[in-house]
Amino acid sequence: MLPQVRRRKDSMTAQGVRKRLKQMASPEKAEILRGFFKTGPGQYGEGDIFYGITVPLLRKLAKECDGTPMKDALALLRSPVHEERVFALFLLVADYRQSDDAGKDKIYRLYLKNTRFVNNWDLVDLSAPSIVGAHLVTRSRKPLYKLARSRDLWKKRIAILSTFAFIKRDDFRDTTKIAEILLADEHDLIHKSVGWMLREVGKRDLTAEEKFLKQQYKKMPRTMLRYAIERFPETKRKKYLNGKM
Repeated sequence: MLPQVRRRKDSMTAQGVRKRLKQMASPEKAEILRGFFKTGPGQYGEGDIFYGITVPLLRKLAKECDGTPMKDALALLRSPVHEERVFALFLLVADYRQSDDAGKDKIYRLYLKNTRFVNNWDLVDLSAPSIVGAHLVTRSRKPLYKLARSRDLWKKRIAILSTFAFIKRDDFRDTTKIAEILLADEHDLIHKSVGWMLREVGKRDLTAEEKFLKQQYKKMPRTMLRYAIERFPETKRKKYLNGKM
């Protein structure tokens, strides 16, 4: 059974959303987005389809249509079109926030069952902290470790990005533990996401970030380290980059 949430504003079917999105399409922007999100052969977004719609417009339309039934949101999430998946995730995030505890749990489980459709970095980043992370704030974080040890790029990014919800509450333990699991990962998108989350730790507790860095910085991929120390004074950055801390 799909979760029941408090509905507001307009209701729209998946078919109706698709019609609106096609009306908003821009072939010129779609071409740019295909390059930006690496949709070529062998790239991480291979074969993804774009209408060419900006995120602010998608967010605005999602707010206008947050009465869209859950079954239609799920249909859009399973779409081959990138903007339809973005739109669906905006709906799920809003629904999660509006739901009671039972509804939140169902949305969280639905999300984890459909991670294969949360398959680009923007989709992960806009949804994982607000659904998976938010749900696990007061629960066991074991599901994140399973995701972090997956072979799937996007599940690993979901794992580390979900910890953003904990970081905002000054809880850094799982961020650093998952960062350690992902140290040897080969993908640039994981390097960037781990470095970003470590930087967010440092914004709140520089001592906590540097405790991790001083233990691990020589093992960290260069991109991960650069992201993590981006806000450091130049002299300290150079020491980390030159391996002299």
